Amino acid sequence: MLLAGDIGGTKTSLAIYSPEAGARAPLSEATFPSTQYPNLESLVREFLDQVDVPVERATFGVAGPVVGGRATITNLSWVIDEAELQSALNLSTVRLLNDLEAIGYGVPFLEPEDLHTLNEGQPVSGGAIAVIAPGTGLGEAFLTWDGTRYRSHATEGGHTDFAPTNDRQVGLLRYLLESFDHVSYERVCSGMGLPNIYAYLKDSGYAEEPAWLAEDLAAADDPTPVIVNAALDSERPCELCVATLDVFVSILGAEAGNLALKVLATGGVYVGGGIPPRILSILERGPFMESFRSKGRFSDLMSRVPVHVILNPKVALLGAACHGLGL
Repeated sequence: MLLAGDIGGTKTSLAIYSPEAGARAPLSEATFPSTQYPNLESLVREFLDQVDVPVERATFGVAGPVVGGRATITNLSWVIDEAELQSALNLSTVRLLNDLEAIGYGVPFLEPEDLHTLNEGQPVSGGAIAVIAPGTGLGEAFLTWDGTRYRSHATEGGHTDFAPTNDRQVGLLRYLLESFDHVSYERVCSGMGLPNIYAYLKDSGYAEEPAWLAEDLAAADDPTPVIVNAALDSERPCELCVATLDVFVSILGAEAGNLALKVLATGGVYVGGGIPPRILSILERGPFMESFRSKGRFSDLMSRVPVHVILNPKVALLGAACHGLGL
């Protein structure tokens, strides 16, 4: 039996799989609030006590870089070590994967209903695949074909330098450089990035901030859902919030195209994370694919790259299971 997990700073999802049932049919599954546990070991023990199913090995996708079998979870005080967890839980093996690496392992096993296609393109069999996922932060990974199956590779590409592509984005970069020594793509293309774009547009005089929105933002612990909801409100869409999402998807499209060029993702680009499924109508409107394709002499190549939005919120758990089961 395999224990697989998607370990995040907010919540942790665990599931048990058998080789016979496969990665899309967990025998048991549960989700826990990560912050209520001192470490992963205590959370796993509680889950295993609940299900009372013996497991032999484990694979966990974790929200943070994995170096030498050890990971520190972003936005959480946990430090996870493969060898220590293996010994504490009496398992034969424990494997840690970066969460985007885990998503990558799940991509080849996604079904049509798990995806929303933005560009059909012309996929090349065995071609490299890129994964980009704006959620709380910005994650990136890629897959390569080894002759028999795809293998996923983690990166920290979301922390590379933000490269503006028009005057408004140049202004955004200058604005953020007043507050940050380093402006990465994550600063402008993630849940933490949306408020930065909004603040720039407001402070630069793009449009007035409505009084009702100012009140909602002041009362919110997290401004990002407020901004997104105000942009998507069909009855009273906020001009400032609509512009914020337009800039956001333009930057996302450009960086997705950058990643596709760097790994030559002729097998396709998969856009994951919590934000894209929420803003499908904005992604379909034009700026995303225009920015994705706008790569000069390589624009024709980019137009042939398939682009899909991942709708399945459990893709990281699926990927951890696929890896653990050797699929």
